[in-house]
Amino acid sequence: MGRPPPSRRRPRRVDVVSYRVRIDLTRTKPPVWRRLELASDLFLDDVHRVIQVAFGWWDYHLHRFGCGPERYGHDTEYYLCPFDVEEGETEGVPEEQVRLDEVLVDAGDKLFYDYDFGDGWELVLRLEAVMPRDDSAPRPVCLAGRRPAPHEDSGGTHHYKLLVAATDPTSPDHAEAVREYARYIGDEADPAEYRPTPFEAEEVNQDLAGFEFGAVEFPTDLPRPLSEVVDDIRDIPASKQLRQVIRQAELGEHAEVDRETAASMVRPYQWLLNHVGADGIKLTDAGYLPPVHVEATVAALGLDRAWIGKGNRESQTMPVLHLRRSAQAVGLLRRYRGSLVLTPVGRSLRARADPVLLWWHLADNLPVKSRHRHEVQAGLLLLLAVAAGLSNTDAFVAETLHAIGWRDGDGSPITSGMAGGAAWDTRMVLHRLDGLGDQLERPTPAGVVFARAALRTWPDGGLREGA
Repeated sequence: MGRPPPSRRRPRRVDVVSYRVRIDLTRTKPPVWRRLELASDLFLDDVHRVIQVAFGWWDYHLHRFGCGPERYGHDTEYYLCPFDVEEGETEGVPEEQVRLDEVLVDAGDKLFYDYDFGDGWELVLRLEAVMPRDDSAPRPVCLAGRRPAPHEDSGGTHHYKLLVAATDPTSPDHAEAVREYARYIGDEADPAEYRPTPFEAEEVNQDLAGFEFGAVEFPTDLPRPLSEVVDDIRDIPASKQLRQVIRQAELGEHAEVDRETAASMVRPYQWLLNHVGADGIKLTDAGYLPPVHVEATVAALGLDRAWIGKGNRESQTMPVLHLRRSAQAVGLLRRYRGSLVLTPVGRSLRARADPVLLWWHLADNLPVKSRHRHEVQAGLLLLLAVAAGLSNTDAFVAETLHAIGWRDGDGSPITSGMAGGAAWDTRMVLHRLDGLGDQLERPTPAGVVFARAALRTWPDGGLREGA
């Protein structure tokens, strides 16, 4: 056995200062870089999170810090991400045990950072200046930067250069880059799907503003299901992220809705209750709404603006199918002897015609019940992400499910697509309420309030798992 690499860590500072650090993505010309001001007592797991935000990444992949004369070498000491530690890696130190001022001390010192060993993003952190620190200063702040960062899974440095040119009509290499991208990926491929993430220092700082650093402490009055999720997480970075999102969700605030807002949000469900009516609707032999009712729903709710097609067959008109199934999932409708009928609750809400009562009923019944615990937890986490106003809800759900211990059948990590599928039923209700807006499905202001109400109406019995 060879000797272990020498420790590169030096004593921690007694005082906390501010570090001005420049981070360069290697092998990019002109260089992609960010300049940050960081508190010197940040731990490397926090620095990792800051880098992810600064470069617009979503922490989908493994990463590793290294300190030494070269990126890869026997004399380089590595600082391990949680996955490495879980897998029993012993050649290195867990990153959450290493402070930034142990590896960057004097101006000119550098620290290596690798992310996504498939795409192979290699970054270098260089300490430019050590400055006195005001206690009120943000612990991380982005000062400047240049050029958009590569999109997740965009294929490495060569593909990044290709995508920059292919998605920028003003580039002199645009036409050739589009042709080369088509040759490499296929004629149907759209380079815009992997458009590099634009850089705006203000947006980076907005994302960094809510970060929690240091010890992870959670509120003691969380709804029981959220407390269960908190208890299940053993990953320190994930715990910090969850604490941050819970704080942003402002669950201690009382959720209220006025009649006008409630009426606008629940309109699809109120209309469906009235349309099904006391007599119900006889379903087709295949269990779908007959065409005349599909057409009526499309016309009444203006669903033709969101769906291309004839709008007369429920199996091919997803907005109608999702609305009907979501109404069943939240206890407003049910199937009975081949017909779609109102439940007792549905009959009561139809008779009372009070949009605020219907709004609260929907909040009371989210996330949608399921026999599968991971689907209930995914729905819960989606509501939390919406309540916090997160723009990338699926990424947060995927990361937290992974931290809880969920994996795909082959043991691979949970992806955003899997997370979206697990939370599908809850997401459909939010869609119908206009709680998620635009093509990126970002939470709307009304959706934020609704999600907070849903999280605060949970019973004390824990997760609502259905039969």
